[in-house]
Amino acid sequence: MNDPSSHGLGVVQRVTVVEAVTDALRARILSAELPEGAQLRQETLAAELGVSRIPLREAFRRLESEGLVTIMPHRGAIVSVLSLDDIAELFDLRAMLEPELVRRAIPHQTELTLARAEHILADYAAALERSDVAAWGTLNSQFHLALYEPSGRARSLALVHGLLDQTDRYTRMQLLFTGGRGQSRARQEHAALLQACKAGDAVQAGELLAAHVRDAGDSLLAFLRTWRRRES
Repeated sequence: MNDPSSHGLGVVQRVTVVEAVTDALRARILSAELPEGAQLRQETLAAELGVSRIPLREAFRRLESEGLVTIMPHRGAIVSVLSLDDIAELFDLRAMLEPELVRRAIPHQTELTLARAEHILADYAAALERSDVAAWGTLNSQFHLALYEPSGRARSLALVHGLLDQTDRYTRMQLLFTGGRGQSRARQEHAALLQACKAGDAVQAGELLAAHVRDAGDSLLAFLRTWRRRES
């Protein structure tokens, strides 16, 4: 007879393995350890991560839904390659969604949520000082999401989280290859955005955020045009 409790435990364990594998692969993609276009070889990755191919295939499917992996017939999974038009569209979407989220969030932000955002911003500045590109990318996303979460817009938050993940690896690349140039401007813009949130000024916060996202997108696209021409 099957033991229902042990069967349930097996399901929980399998889900945990899938999530762990997904997180590990996502981290490698965002850090460019697995660069765009890289083949994700099941046998090699399964051995490296100490798992079977079943959770690995599920992780590929999850990462595909996030836009980080492309599963191609007869080729398997590769790290997705975004065109400049794709990246421009991602930033256009961010510029539409994020100002609305911060405007909706401000009436519900508390001293605790603002203090958390301020703490993340301090860690972000420290990461830039020590040229910790991996930490910078994570903290940048955490800062933005910390300001938006009080909006209570779960679906929009999930979309924005995905957009940040899809552009993060390219932004980290830009930071790495430019030695952090231009990040002082981003720090100033983040500080101004946080101040507008503290003041409860939803209109100003929305305007600052829209300009910040568009400027970040324009800067990244200019960098990628030059970098890809040089690499081709």
